[in-house]
Formats: sequence, structure tokens, C-alpha cells
Amino acid sequence: MASKFKTTEISNPEFESNNLRFITVKSKNLKGRGDICVFVPPNTNLKDLPIIVLMHGVYGSAWIWPHKTGVHFTALKMMEAGLIKPMVIAMPSDGLWGDGSGYIPHQTLNFENWIVNDVIDAVIENISCTSNNSNLYISGLSMGGFGALRLGIKYANKFKAISAHSSITDVEQMPLFVEESLETYKKGNIEDQSVWKTIQNRKESLPLIRFDCGKNDLLIEHNRKLHQQLKEANINHVYQEFEGAHEWKYWQEHIKDSLLFFNKV
Repeated sequence: MASKFKTTEISNPEFESNNLRFITVKSKNLKGRGDICVFVPPNTNLKDLPIIVLMHGVYGSAWIWPHKTGVHFTALKMMEAGLIKPMVIAMPSDGLWGDGSGYIPHQTLNFENWIVNDVIDAVIENISCTSNNSNLYISGLSMGGFGALRLGIKYANKFKAISAHSSITDVEQMPLFVEESLETYKKGNIEDQSVWKTIQNRKESLPLIRFDCGKNDLLIEHNRKLHQQLKEANINHVYQEFEGAHEWKYWQEHIKDSLLFFNKV
């Protein structure tokens, strides 16, 4: 089968460690190269494994989930304990624009299509235990939570479930974290700027949704508002609050909730 990418590089198993692989592809949507870190369970006989697209927040990149939270160690321990079935975790960069792309189209670059098309294609092409039969799930933290909620809802035909942590819920919140102009993020479709607007336009075909936030997180009131909007609209979802703030300690602990949630679907 012909590759969908002009160029692809994948790490050499001889030098890999801790079940992490690294892929770089040239993406038309990024008009350049994009990176993906992939956790692959250590069993060569597996096939058609589920793929979780796990997205980072501002300032981060493809390496940050494993090397700030050890998510690959967490997932493997949960698999070995029988808590979850084997699954592949694809951790892409957001396109590396500014402090964070928001995972939305802007600046002539389509950071949305990079995630929902290129990342999945690159994983299926390069990771033999996945295929077009793999179930797809999407998750992330902060800006990545915004991306997970919005893209998971917008592309419900692709993603079976969403689980987001400490999420930005509207691009209006981006200036809390980035130095780039808010107007940069607001030049495209208005639906791309708000999780709630995306939901309102797609109420009839939603995937399973869960999200959580720390009680001391600067985004807690925005998450509570989204929860209330969903409740008032009688949209089925899971919302949880836990002790903690907008910090890696919180995400290291609660990524477990996402893995368990996806395992049940």
C-alpha cells in the first residue's frame, strides 16, 4: 500500500526503550514535518489494537506526556494487572506553532487535519499491531483537552469516545497561557473556537464524553459551566472533579481514568 506521506522516518527498534517509538512524517497540513511519540504494548502477536490519540497542552510537544507523566509506564502496569486491555497511545505534537496551535486551522496551517487524519494514518502505516479496524479514542490535557473535546465531537464518525483533563473550553481562554494574539485563533470557523458551539451543531451524533478538572485549577469554572450546559441540554456525559490544580501531578494520576474509561467502551 502506498504511503500517504512524502517522507516518513521511524525510530530503530535497536535503540528504542520502554516500548516507545518515534515517527516523523512530512504533512501537507503542517506544510512541514510533524512528530508522534507512540507507546506500543510489548506483544508481537497483537493486531487491530485500539488507538488513543493523546494530546499535550501549551508549551509541550510529542515527548511531554511520557516524559512528564510516565504514561507509558502507567499504561503497561495497568495492562499487566489486567485493568485494561492492550492499546496503542499516539502522542503527537500540536504542530509546534507559537506557544500552542489550539489544534485548530489558522495561519494557513491545518492543525485539526494533522490530528484527525495525518496522525492516525501515520500510526496505522508504521505500527503493525494497528489497522483501519482499530477503534479510535481521543484525550488530552488543557489545550489538548480542548482539542480532544472539540475534535472528538466534530469527528464522532471516527472517535468512539473522548476523555479530557483540565480543559480549555473556548479559545477565549488561550490568553491565560499563550503570548500570541487571540485574534490569530479566531479567524476561522466560529464552531472551531468553542466546545459548546461544536456540541450545539452536532447534538444528534455525539461520541461518549467524559472530562475532569482539579478543584484548584484556574479552568475549573469553565469546566463547571460546560458540565452545566450539557446537563441543561440533557446530553449524556461524565464529569468529575478531583483535588489538584493545573499541574503534571494531577494529569499523571488522572490519565488512569481516561484509560479505564476507554477500556470500558
